[in-house]
Amino acid sequence: MWIQVRTMDGKETHRVDSLSKLTKVDELRQKIMELFKVEPERQRLFYRGKQMEDGHTIFDYNVGLNDIVQLLVRQKAPPTEENKNKDKEAELSDSDSGCGSTQSESDKNSTHGEVEGQTAGTSAQTNTPELVDPGFGLYKINDLIDARDLNMGAWFEAQIVNVTKMAKTPKEGAGEEEAEEEIFYHVKFEDYPENGVIQLLGKDVRPRARTVYQWHQLESGMIVMVNYNPDDPKERGYWYDAEIQRKRETRTLREIYAKIILGDAGDSLNDCRIIFLTEIYKIEEVGSLGDVPAGSERSNGPECKDCKDNPNLLCDECDMAYHIYCLNPPLTSIPEDEDWYCPGCRNDSSEVVLAGEKLRESKKKSKMASASSSSQRDWGKGMACVGRTKECTIVPSNHYGPIPGVPVGSQWKFRVQVSESGVHRPHVAGIHGRSNDGSYSLVLAGGYEDDVDDGNEFTYTGSGGRDLSGNKRTAEQSCDQTLTHMNRALALNCNVPVNDKVGAEAKNWKDGKPVRVVRSCKGRKHSKYAPEEGNRYDGIYKVRGEG
Repeated sequence: MWIQVRTMDGKETHRVDSLSKLTKVDELRQKIMELFKVEPERQRLFYRGKQMEDGHTIFDYNVGLNDIVQLLVRQKAPPTEENKNKDKEAELSDSDSGCGSTQSESDKNSTHGEVEGQTAGTSAQTNTPELVDPGFGLYKINDLIDARDLNMGAWFEAQIVNVTKMAKTPKEGAGEEEAEEEIFYHVKFEDYPENGVIQLLGKDVRPRARTVYQWHQLESGMIVMVNYNPDDPKERGYWYDAEIQRKRETRTLREIYAKIILGDAGDSLNDCRIIFLTEIYKIEEVGSLGDVPAGSERSNGPECKDCKDNPNLLCDECDMAYHIYCLNPPLTSIPEDEDWYCPGCRNDSSEVVLAGEKLRESKKKSKMASASSSSQRDWGKGMACVGRTKECTIVPSNHYGPIPGVPVGSQWKFRVQVSESGVHRPHVAGIHGRSNDGSYSLVLAGGYEDDVDDGNEFTYTGSGGRDLSGNKRTAEQSCDQTLTHMNRALALNCNVPVNDKVGAEAKNWKDGKPVRVVRSCKGRKHSKYAPEEGNRYDGIYKVRGEG
């Protein structure tokens, strides 16, 4: 099996292979040292709130396939007073001359002054970011702008963090001098920092809206920016461009109906009633950047329809915001504890093992035979019954033919990985199919003596014909196979009606249904075409029945 080891800051993650459930924590530290270059004595390992101690196995901590173990690197011990004194004496002996000493002091003073100046400048720059002109484009780095979300077409307040340009691919027949350059603006949304930095073209970036229209300034046909919720028009939503279609005013009522423009593709919503009439903004012209008034941040619609985003709780572990009425179970008030953790990050205090404490023995595991067995057999490397950590959703399970994104020649070490890719979904069975539909994939593992593999074509015996009574995992073939279950499913791929009495031969086998073929290293003893290790996807084959 394998697991992932990640540093506490999340900057470095490595996969640790060739593990067993009986792998000791001491052995795991050695493997981590090879990957992270951190000595075992400086490693502190945590899994689900428990500090992993030497002498225990990863099975004792319930570490599963592809689970994440966190690594905290201890700092190196500071030098002792004796070492410090020796280093000081060595420095004094190297600078015996007075002239050299004076020069050294002056250098130190000047260097110290430079560092202080740099520090002051850096802190000032952090408080008020300066605009940086990249030398091209209409906007500068650190400009406050409006950026369009390409999926929903709404505009959000953002800041430019970088500006780059890239040469366009010249049109066919155009010379090199006609090739243009595209300018990309790398922006970060202010209210959604978890989205990271997004790369946008100039048409999706514009000066931040800062001028609010008065009622008497609004006219039919004007393009403005309004707040609208397409899912619930009576609630606050996001900011869209809109064309005013009609304006209506009575003694007690003011109404504006507009066409909401959903992005750059021309999609729109007609005759939408705008309810936030005091928050209709002017769309600033390109290049007309100006100071954005303090406190002029626009408010978007609530993320939660139940509690309207009020109040929020911030998890001290994952920094995600939660609403007290939407938790399971819901809270009636904000907790008074200094630290609060969401249901996904909260650990049962009875399960947490503090530093220096021993691992609490599981009552269930203490009754298992492996707890008192003296056998040296390492049963913890079995992968046949391990669960999938992901599932292929690109195509349905009854898909015939190739899997998009999985090229011929792809290799996996374990069958569970083949299952996760969608190439062959069963963990153990050699044929994947349905007896009333057909077969979608099969694995060549050389399990029967009549199997013949010639590369471009092979003879596949099928499944069955073995006496597995007594809970045996496998056995020698002891009887004839029957054309039922998975054998029948494979026969349905052939372009000929199934005849379980005398068989049949397809007149044109190329018109049959395709079947994906995976070769396993287990077939190496019978076939030179089998991989030396793991499992390999060898593409699509057609079934040719023989009577």
